[in-house]
Amino acid sequence: MGEGFAVAKTPPGRGEGGFSHRRAGLPRVQGKRGCSVCCKSSWNQLQDLCRLSKLSCPALGISKRNLYDFEVEYLCDYKKIREQEYYLVKWRGYPDSESTWEPRQNLKCVRILKQFHKDLERELLRRHHRSKPPRHLDPSLANYLVQKAKQRRALRRWEQELNAKRSHLGRITVENEVDLDGPPRAFVYINEYRVGEGITLNQVAVGCECQDCLWEPVGGCCPGASLHKFAYNDQGQVRLRAGLPIYECNSRCRCGYDCPNRVVQKGIRYDLCIFRTDDGRGWGVRTLEKIRKNSFVMEYVGEIITSEEAERRGQIYDRQGATYLFDLDYVEDVYTVDAAYYGNISHFVNHSCDPNLQVYNVFIDNLDERLPRIAFFATRTIRAGEELTFDYNMQVDPVDMESTRMDSNFGLAGLPGSPKKRVRIECKCGTESCRKYLF
Repeated sequence: MGEGFAVAKTPPGRGEGGFSHRRAGLPRVQGKRGCSVCCKSSWNQLQDLCRLSKLSCPALGISKRNLYDFEVEYLCDYKKIREQEYYLVKWRGYPDSESTWEPRQNLKCVRILKQFHKDLERELLRRHHRSKPPRHLDPSLANYLVQKAKQRRALRRWEQELNAKRSHLGRITVENEVDLDGPPRAFVYINEYRVGEGITLNQVAVGCECQDCLWEPVGGCCPGASLHKFAYNDQGQVRLRAGLPIYECNSRCRCGYDCPNRVVQKGIRYDLCIFRTDDGRGWGVRTLEKIRKNSFVMEYVGEIITSEEAERRGQIYDRQGATYLFDLDYVEDVYTVDAAYYGNISHFVNHSCDPNLQVYNVFIDNLDERLPRIAFFATRTIRAGEELTFDYNMQVDPVDMESTRMDSNFGLAGLPGSPKKRVRIECKCGTESCRKYLF
């Protein structure tokens, strides 16, 4: 019997009519007795149908031994009668009205039981009660545990969706042990810029002819062709000072995927966690792996819009007390990236006045200097479990003649130096060097 299953003394049942998704002409599942079912139902739903009809089906893994095994979706309530523990079980695939009280020995869902008691203990402590479970739970406490279980399932589904959409190596996990907030309702995960109306990204026409871009660059490789320096060492760590642009090899270059001048374009390499902060800063991002100093971490991805459209949206975001507008002002303030609705994991990265991420402008397949890609690199070694942050009001001064065309304002739209006026928002980063306000 697998994790999440239990033996129900009184098996949950369905009303008459069975599944509502059976359709003629669809794939059939053939049973041991020759029965067949035409349906759009999932494998698990078909197993439930066999159990409901008390039919064994080798094709679905239903035998006499597990015929009365039903999967626990979550636990709703708890009580202790004499020394026997009972749990109110919500069965997967069955309505709340079919939930049943089951003794502890009937339940084989160790992980679900541990999580139930962990949630119960945490909520009892929050309510300043003893951490030991009472013999009966009051209705408000039981309701909280149900909502927490539903939230956790919603977050797991969202986590699966995020990982299905990502094109990068690094996996994404989601965690909320702070409140009952679930996944954002209006957020679409994307892996690269989404181009807004009236904006065109022109593909690069030429590439380098190098055999070894790091040690034997031809004509200075792609950076040299643009009169700039090679950005990385042989470990893929950025060696340019903040403020200088990065020119990576592109789709027209002769070098391969393993070229040391292809770093940002390979995407996120680290496993990261979107988590709920406990100090009122909403969602945040922490790394699950150690990140070395000067290593690429992620890009800031969103919808490219004009500065005029950014001004209009910015007024709306002001009223919401948040902004996801990032000015692309490498040479002039013409375009902005809006990650409010379309974005990647950078959408959830919080501000800090003492950040561990630094912004760089990157050019790969598009060399239009008004439309750089925005990449975050680690300013220092970042420990596993540490939150990732960048300075929303980051200032980068020109360091030599190559960067004199840079706008000194290299941060989010609406910061000092930007023509857009923003409402002053209090900073909650909590660092010793905190400036007290985001902008």
